[in-house]
Amino acid sequence: MNASAAAPPRWARVLRAVSDRLLYDLGGGPRPLRFSWIINAQKGGSFLFYGLLMLIYAPLTPAATSTAAWIYLALHGSYGLCWLLKDLCFPDANWQRRVTLLSSLVGAFGLGLYWSFGWLLISGTAAPQYPLPDAAWFCLCISMSMLGSVVMIAADAHKFYTLRYQRGLITDGVFRYVRHPNYLGEMMVYGGFALLVWHWIPAVILMVFWLGLFAPNMAFKEASMSRHPQWRAYKKRSAWLLPGVF
Repeated sequence: MNASAAAPPRWARVLRAVSDRLLYDLGGGPRPLRFSWIINAQKGGSFLFYGLLMLIYAPLTPAATSTAAWIYLALHGSYGLCWLLKDLCFPDANWQRRVTLLSSLVGAFGLGLYWSFGWLLISGTAAPQYPLPDAAWFCLCISMSMLGSVVMIAADAHKFYTLRYQRGLITDGVFRYVRHPNYLGEMMVYGGFALLVWHWIPAVILMVFWLGLFAPNMAFKEASMSRHPQWRAYKKRSAWLLPGVF
């Protein structure tokens, strides 16, 4: 029999209340859009957005058609297309909530901040000086983003199809050693993008999202999972995000 779920920590409840208000309920009134539609428009539009940026900035700066810019277009653009395919095959129920008009604008603005990463690079604003030779740094960023995509998509697929046929605590597959592999994968993806840009602005944006949205969501998930009898044993042998680290 399942036990009572633990209450999320206060800091998580406060941050969740703020984010829910901003992203779903701001201003009240009609809720014409699903939040998933806003996410899909931003992610799916990344390839076109960055392609147009490169076209616009090409006469103005060599950074627009640099190797780093092309790699960024391929990484961020193709990730957006992978996201659309994932949403088509196994959509996340958490994003199906309808939102008010003001919240849809807030969500679009927040997601649009991710596009600033590529703009910094393509416009020449970032002008990165990497700690390693360019080729080695590109290898690191590409590997990190690709591996993160696989981890995130595998985690979402595993959760979707497992819960479709059997409710309960998922402790195998990609969840065997990490309790939040979908968040880990997403952080690896955008961490790879930020390293490719190598500028302080993406670092600040990611910290805001990771601490303001990801951390409370993970805390709420931990509290929900605590109602299962296997929770204590699973928590003891698994990591929050990185095995052997955290």
